[in-house]
Amino acid sequence: MSHQPTSHIATSRPSTPDTIYDVLRRSPVARVLAGMELGEGCAVTVWENTRDRVCYQAPAHTTFSLYLEGGTGTRRLDAGGVAGYPGAICVMPEGCGSDWEINAPFRFVHLYLSEARLRSGFVSTHDCDARSLDLPEATFVRNPDLAIPLAQLAAAGAEGDVLHAETTLAELFGALRRKPVTIRAGLAPHILRRVDDWIDAHLDQTITLDDLAALADLSGFHFHRMFHLSRGLAPHAWVTWKRVARARMLLRTDQPIAAIAAACGFSSQSHLTRVFQRHVGKTPAVYRGAVIGSIQRHGAFR
Repeated sequence: MSHQPTSHIATSRPSTPDTIYDVLRRSPVARVLAGMELGEGCAVTVWENTRDRVCYQAPAHTTFSLYLEGGTGTRRLDAGGVAGYPGAICVMPEGCGSDWEINAPFRFVHLYLSEARLRSGFVSTHDCDARSLDLPEATFVRNPDLAIPLAQLAAAGAEGDVLHAETTLAELFGALRRKPVTIRAGLAPHILRRVDDWIDAHLDQTITLDDLAALADLSGFHFHRMFHLSRGLAPHAWVTWKRVARARMLLRTDQPIAAIAAACGFSSQSHLTRVFQRHVGKTPAVYRGAVIGSIQRHGAFR
């Protein structure tokens, strides 16, 4: 008996718009095979779907997709009915709507990135202005530079391998392209490097907006506006991101968590735990256990 595709249309909520993951989870036929939360608005999920109709309306987060198996029965209806294939890449920037019909089983991996996580990862990898990110919408393209890390993220999600996932995510950020932009506002590259170097050298201390503004010879208000333009994040969010990033690295050692909290500028171990769990999705102790387990399985850092 024939099976008519069912439509699953996102109902956006003003305060918390749906992600593509949210929409797929409401489908009666789409199935999660593996997944991993990587914190800070980042997650990877391996899906299987068939005989479905899915419509995304201005979804939150940017989604990278790689077709792992099958896909020739999947068509994007709002792009002329073009069909997928194994190895096809799709990039759906935040807010990009799309309409899909699935007529045959296929398996695919999604990487979800919040705007803040996308910008912070791109900026820290390329040491450039956030506005130079070149990430156009893409449907069923071949791009080995993205396909390889996405396939590895699928494997890491299936294995629960946090370290593999984090290093592979860094590789994906490295594969993102830059575009030439005319910067009419924001901070000059040498000022941004000066600020970053100063933050790195003082992460174990209290850092104020006035401290950072003085490095650029600007008022706190003007520095905040210009920094946000260049980095895509507010100064306090950037400092917190750097504190958490350093804590991730130190948790791969045998240092006591209280000492790591102090080295990263947190007022106490409980302060580190609250912030780390909010950003990473795991407590420092749980994260350390997952990473050390990965190192023991593979014998060394990837």
